[in-house]
Amino acid sequence: MKKMNYQKYAAYPVVDITTRSWPDNSITKAPIWCSVDLRDGNQALPVPMSVEEKVSMFQLLVSVGFKEIEVGFPSASATEYSFVRRLINDNLIPDDVTIQVLTQAREHLIRKTFDAISGAKHSIVHLYNSTSRLQRDVVFRKDKEEIKAIAVEGTALVRRLKDMSGNAGIRFEYSPESFTGTELDYALEVCHAVMDTWGASADEKIILNLPSTVEMSRPNIYADRIEWFCRSIKARDAVLISVHAHNDRGTAVATAELALMAGADRIEGALFGNGERCGNMDIVIMALNLFSQGVDPELDFSDLPRVREVYRRCTRMDIHPRHPYAGDLVYTAFSGSHQDAISKGMKAHVQSPDGLWAVPYLPIDPQDVGCTYEAIVRINSQSGKGGMAYVLEKDFGIQIPKWMQPDFADAVQAVADTTGEELSSEQIHDLFHTEYVKLREPVILKKCHFSWDDENPLQSDEETTTINCVVQMKDSEFSFEATGNGPLDAFVKGFIRESGLEFSVDEYAEHAIGHSSRALAIAYIKIGSADGRVSFGAGIDSNISLASIKATVSALNRLP
Repeated sequence: MKKMNYQKYAAYPVVDITTRSWPDNSITKAPIWCSVDLRDGNQALPVPMSVEEKVSMFQLLVSVGFKEIEVGFPSASATEYSFVRRLINDNLIPDDVTIQVLTQAREHLIRKTFDAISGAKHSIVHLYNSTSRLQRDVVFRKDKEEIKAIAVEGTALVRRLKDMSGNAGIRFEYSPESFTGTELDYALEVCHAVMDTWGASADEKIILNLPSTVEMSRPNIYADRIEWFCRSIKARDAVLISVHAHNDRGTAVATAELALMAGADRIEGALFGNGERCGNMDIVIMALNLFSQGVDPELDFSDLPRVREVYRRCTRMDIHPRHPYAGDLVYTAFSGSHQDAISKGMKAHVQSPDGLWAVPYLPIDPQDVGCTYEAIVRINSQSGKGGMAYVLEKDFGIQIPKWMQPDFADAVQAVADTTGEELSSEQIHDLFHTEYVKLREPVILKKCHFSWDDENPLQSDEETTTINCVVQMKDSEFSFEATGNGPLDAFVKGFIRESGLEFSVDEYAEHAIGHSSRALAIAYIKIGSADGRVSFGAGIDSNISLASIKATVSALNRLP
């Protein structure tokens, strides 16, 4: 076996921090959210969104509840510029929503950015330059002072242009891009210089965005960096600490959550994690993680199907079927033990006195995000008896008793093993009828009449029902009259007497299918023959007595 050369990689350095507090903190309120779908998400698409598609996405984000939305990089392309102008000129930005625009720390780009946002009531100019050791040495070939000067000069120009505009609604965000690759003390030094240049104060806060531009460490180390930064920054009340996590290690949500525990105020991310390489931090997941813990996420994902539809249409990207909360299969159980637990949990939840959600394998109620219970339990070769029973009861009102479920599970599993495919609820329903209801030979019930007569209703009399039947078995036909304590008892006695086939009724259950006066009745039966064979049957009729006799005939026809 070829061995991977792990020695070409170095471990990410830990943070020298004592008595860290973030592990003991809890998230009790939502952060300030900022969607970057229209900028960072859009730039990662094979086919970037058109202006019309960006308008649709913007309107979706507004409807979900985002108050800060990064709408683009207007100095980078004509489409980006046109979109920002479209939002402003057509008055598409609600008064309580702030648009954010990104720009590099270069004069002509900053000036064009201000042209783009002219007339916007509330906007954030997001300035960035890369500060990491690798980019300083390899990309820019500049030393620390030269890189810091880029940030300071860019900030000074933004300050001047804001003052010249007279628009107090313009705010400022600075990102030391590649923060995860930047020495902490140097990142702090650059941010302090930017704060001084901007004139940050408690009345005019600056947003300092500390991005995990490339996810390079475990989430706990990133949290240590955020806590160290929050402790070390001067005038903490003059800054909002923002984080922008990418998913290169697959832990962007954990990175953002732990950063929030470590003191961050603001989270940037994208719907369904869209973004460069492995994507941005997934705001849908993080928001619904808060929701599942009883914390108001302050974003409305109660109609996830609509969010998914707009996202797919605008981005041409799909959503993984196992995506947390939003995937097509996340509220679905194929495993037999899972299905049984969900079925029992759903029934118990209806009776829960405190109303708190507590159903095994379902961290949230699917209905809370606009999904239904239709696909919670689905059947394939891995499914068990509880899942099949759940599907029949939920979709068709057929409540197979526990003592019959294993037999039906064997029948379903045989079909699933043969086809290798998932079975729909309609297929399960058809199979139930084929196995237990529609059997017509070798025993055929041709006629059946019964009467009830009791001369003394107050006296317990077990033999008050008389039945008259005509039965065909293979090529012979016989009739009989019998008496019993009910139609089923009378039928069994008469049939055994005339046919010579000895059997006993070992289990019996019945219920109505539906609730109206025209509801059908269904009966289930388990019989055992004198030689030890066992069989199950079901019968459906408007008359429960006939349903029970039909069930017995079906069970006789299934005797192995």
